[in-house]
Amino acid sequence: MVENFLGTESSPYLLQHKDNPVNWYPWGEKAFSEALKRDIPLCLSIGYASCHWCHVMAHESFESPDIASLMNKLFINIKVDREEMPEVDALYMNAITLMGQHGGWPLTVFLTPSGEPYWGGTYFPPAPRHGQPGFPDVLRAMSDVYYNQKDKMDQNIGAIRNALADASKVPAEKSLGLDTPQQLNEIASNAVRMIDPIRGGISGAPKFPQPSFQFFMWRAYRRTGTEEFRNAVLTSVRNMCQGGIYDHLGGGFARYSTDENWLVPHFEKMLYDNAQLIELMSLLWQETGDPLLKVRVTETIDWCMRDLRQEEGGFAGTMDADSEGIEGKFYVWSEEEIDALLGDNSSFFKTIYGVSQSGNWDGTSILNRSTDMSLGSDSVEAILSECRAILLAVRNKRIWPDLDDKILADWNGLMISALAIASQTFGEKLWLRTSIEAYEFIRREMMSGERLLHSWRQGSSKGNDILDDYAQMIRASLLMHQITGKEYYLNHSLAWLKQVNDRFWDEDGGGYFFSPEDANHLIARTRNAFDNATPAGNGTMIENLATLYYLTGRETYREQAEMIVDVFACKPSNEYINMTSILNGFERLTKTIQVAIIGEPDAPEMGMMKSIISLTGHLDLVLSVIQPGRKLPSKHPATGKAQIDSLTTAYVCIGHVCGPPITAPEELKRALAEA
Repeated sequence: MVENFLGTESSPYLLQHKDNPVNWYPWGEKAFSEALKRDIPLCLSIGYASCHWCHVMAHESFESPDIASLMNKLFINIKVDREEMPEVDALYMNAITLMGQHGGWPLTVFLTPSGEPYWGGTYFPPAPRHGQPGFPDVLRAMSDVYYNQKDKMDQNIGAIRNALADASKVPAEKSLGLDTPQQLNEIASNAVRMIDPIRGGISGAPKFPQPSFQFFMWRAYRRTGTEEFRNAVLTSVRNMCQGGIYDHLGGGFARYSTDENWLVPHFEKMLYDNAQLIELMSLLWQETGDPLLKVRVTETIDWCMRDLRQEEGGFAGTMDADSEGIEGKFYVWSEEEIDALLGDNSSFFKTIYGVSQSGNWDGTSILNRSTDMSLGSDSVEAILSECRAILLAVRNKRIWPDLDDKILADWNGLMISALAIASQTFGEKLWLRTSIEAYEFIRREMMSGERLLHSWRQGSSKGNDILDDYAQMIRASLLMHQITGKEYYLNHSLAWLKQVNDRFWDEDGGGYFFSPEDANHLIARTRNAFDNATPAGNGTMIENLATLYYLTGRETYREQAEMIVDVFACKPSNEYINMTSILNGFERLTKTIQVAIIGEPDAPEMGMMKSIISLTGHLDLVLSVIQPGRKLPSKHPATGKAQIDSLTTAYVCIGHVCGPPITAPEELKRALAEA
């Protein structure tokens, strides 16, 4: 009798598989105990709800009675949602790459009853195809290895175990390390050669947004004034904004483009991409004032608030690529549909958005504006807006892609920060209120004591907390503290920092592990600095520690940030470009402008000065807002400075030197422009 144990899980991805004829177990003690008792290997399958190829393998193999019967006979089968348990995914993804396999999802890994991997891969077809073995053949072969090729298996396990351990150690041979901003300029000069000069992004296909990399290149421009760096970022972002990777009707960006022109997306939409792009576009707008960027920020936030925001206040994680079992069906159009719906405006709209009879993808058209990197006149945009509203109303009646409505602490931290920054940039108070509501949701529903809960859905929490939860929520709390001046947020950041230091810090080598010391059933703890779709937790923690140092004056924070930099700067210098969040954190540590404003929080001049600060474009500015009679930390360069004539007074400090007191907002604007 088949027993599938996924029916009581909260993850939408696991629930997609609750009716499979596979005897699925969730990750946990029950599966491992059963494997040990029966001396049977485990087949671990990792994916996520919006993953197209996960759906394909599910339909082809996991819904097949014959293949499921073979899986049940030969293995204990475990299904994991990578978003719910990223520490499990990170460990076994590392193992797969160490075996020389390409990573990706669905991830398929074969384990001993104690959880040690001995082989794996990603998607397997139900029968041999294009040089790939069929999944039934893989199952039989991996079962045979476990029972009849112990020596070979143990050799594989030993090599992987050693490689996993080595991957988390400090390299024995150190590079020169990071000492000066000049090194960052050299890295940027090498990196800019990798960028497609016409369409932006890394040359070739597929193309990913890579916000951490874009932030790094923009920092290089701000630091050096080099137009090549500036153009690389603006070219990339504008092409994303006008390409098919952007949803021109509903707003928001898809996860990546399958081609080199940003035209054909992999249609799933992720909260983390959109959060980071909102922040990036806000920053670029501060420099350029480009109306395209403001429009895309507004539309993307509108989409997030309309389609991802949950009643409780948090944001859901992903929207599926598929609807009705077909990738992209929800988003694409035929020329006949456009003609019927738009009438006299049809021809004009089709020209702007690249719609044709033959289409640009499988006989259909993906809407895009890739031929022009700017918006049209007000009258043109008004017509196009009316057309888009008509199409959107029709599209909304289609069968929607599924929404994975899990709320993840780390991704929500990214969104909280993005909304706060966009609110300050564009003066939209609603966005700040929404940011605060999401923040309070995390505090209210996703805490156990001072310990964060990684994943929440419908009142149920699942999965260990991970480094990124703390890294992103600390960053969010520090931004909120600087925006509002409230100690409330600073106190949260300090409490979360204690958690991450107590439970994630590597006492032997420095830096943070990805998973806590009490993570269950993990054969190793990963620790890395490489950015994926989201910035590495260690990189964000350098920024957080540096910010706390500038806010509080406590040397221990600076020393700890320097330790993390030193640990990961030991990697070969040719790997630096893969860890741009570490490089960005290093710059925050070494090149911060400190501004202290003394005055009443609700005074009009206070609001004007804070508004000016939010529009300076400085990436490493730390703001301290002090009420009259309160003192700055003893080591703050503005310690002892006072209000002038009871007026709101600002001090701009670089290093240990502060400029003269500033009481007029325009004076502050000039001082920051010169800083």
